[in-house]
Amino acid sequence: MAEIRVPELAESITEGTIAQWLKQPGDYVEKGEYIVELETDKVNVEVISEEAGTITELQAAEGDTVEVGQVIAVVETSGSPSASAPKEEAPVQAEAKSKEDIVKEEPAQPKEEAAGSRTIASPAARKHAREKGIDLNAVKTADPLGRVRVQDIDAHQNAPAAPRKSPQQAAPQKAAAPKAQDGGKPVERERMSRRRQTIAKRLVEVQQTAAMLTTFNEIDMTNIMDLRKRKKDKFFDDHDVRLGFMSFFTKAVVAALKKYPYVNAEIDGDEVVLKKFYDIGVAVSTEEGLVVPVVRDCDRKNFAEIEGSIMDMAVKARDNKLALADLQGGSFTITNGGVFGSLLSTPILNGSQVGILGMHTIQRRPIAVGDAVEIRPMMYVALSYDHRIIDGKEAVGFLKMVKELIENPEDLLLEG
Repeated sequence: MAEIRVPELAESITEGTIAQWLKQPGDYVEKGEYIVELETDKVNVEVISEEAGTITELQAAEGDTVEVGQVIAVVETSGSPSASAPKEEAPVQAEAKSKEDIVKEEPAQPKEEAAGSRTIASPAARKHAREKGIDLNAVKTADPLGRVRVQDIDAHQNAPAAPRKSPQQAAPQKAAAPKAQDGGKPVERERMSRRRQTIAKRLVEVQQTAAMLTTFNEIDMTNIMDLRKRKKDKFFDDHDVRLGFMSFFTKAVVAALKKYPYVNAEIDGDEVVLKKFYDIGVAVSTEEGLVVPVVRDCDRKNFAEIEGSIMDMAVKARDNKLALADLQGGSFTITNGGVFGSLLSTPILNGSQVGILGMHTIQRRPIAVGDAVEIRPMMYVALSYDHRIIDGKEAVGFLKMVKELIENPEDLLLEG
């Protein structure tokens, strides 16, 4: 007999939530096969079985919070895929059985659960289905790969037929049902995901522990847009990655961090830790909330390498394939609310970092150019910083340098 325990996740993560059991009691598992998906504060982690055998017991249900080291399942290692069949009744058949044959011979309910474990669905869709009390097996999807998405769950819920619910799903459905409150007005309650709870907690902690201040500037994007227009096709042909604005801003930030090193620092007790590396976090929006994967050694990467790293991280984030290591150790963060149309905002510091740059949408506005007024593509930028170690002069100088480098992108070849 072997016990399946919650593995060590990361230095700062001590617990997780059971997002989905991939195996059920009676299922045979191979050594190294995934049996459960855990949702942590940052990413989802799939836990493997360290031994081959038959699952005899699950000691936590979907939605339960479990701690590192806690036993969550028991595997009987003395069995084999064919051990459950009486050999005296059909010895020849028992020897020929495959794992698929065993699954087919399970009683009706385990068979249904085993089939459900093979349903392809994003973690967000699984969570959404669990909260709504919807069986993923009953959800139809238009995705060519059969992957169930959040919108498929909503479409299924709004269909005339009532969704089928399991006992574990019934409770969340009851909690999410509309209730009369505030003078009889209908409301709907949804349990916050672990990740959303963590995001909320961390953002409040930052505002309570840091002396956060924001300074603003605006950037004339004319030159960088002209350069990108001229070079983007050749850049793509040469590097197989698109030339965006993020690589320019990342290079400009690295150059400014070198000139203003306290913006690339953090406070540790009564000491200031000046970081001599340039690992830049790039905020990415996903279905389950904002995550900030880190692009390492941006001072050593060229434009193509930075664009490629950002694209890879964004794809991994949206497919929920980020590893914990992808999210740790950043020294500064860039967030781009402009992709959603934001004209101006005040970004909140990321964890222990003391600076974050906020980019915004590009808007054509009348601008004084010498004695004339011209229509130029302009972007507001914001630098939020920890005033405990960064003075206004440094913050304004940092942001001004970023502005000047973006407005004169050829200077990045010298500064970056």
